[in-house]
Amino acid sequence: MKLKSVIMRIAKLVVCILVCLGVSYLGSLLTTPSIPTWYASLQKPPFNPPNWIFAPVWLSLFVLMGISAFLVWNKGLASKDIRVGLVLFLAQLALNLAWSGLFFALRSPLWAFFDIIALWVLILLTIIWFLRVSKLAGILMIPYILWVSFASVLNLTIVILNS
Repeated sequence: MKLKSVIMRIAKLVVCILVCLGVSYLGSLLTTPSIPTWYASLQKPPFNPPNWIFAPVWLSLFVLMGISAFLVWNKGLASKDIRVGLVLFLAQLALNLAWSGLFFALRSPLWAFFDIIALWVLILLTIIWFLRVSKLAGILMIPYILWVSFASVLNLTIVILNS
């Protein structure tokens, strides 16, 4: 493999991970101010994880998402499957960020729940399209959809407990 090709692959990987971590950072800006005040005052179910667990879980998931997107983008953009997969990927990133804004910044668990359901669907579609391009890319998205499934149940439970 030529040096230029290796450098381009590394650059694509870095871009994919940085885009995902950028979304994570923006989400944390929307989230962090409400945790010690509003979020602390909410009724939460017994299965609610401790606050400290969320940051490392999300960091790991965003890195996996970045690697997954890289595996797809690295195949080029000629294929419709690749282009559709990457558009779905970017759309689910946008909904992920929107969830933080809805739940924490706007303090609307109900609207956040509607968002997270749409997010879950887009993640599933992303996995399906990514699997067409790279099995590993699709597999790397599975922990993310599992966590968002759990987060969906948690979100709905918070809506119910605080209605």
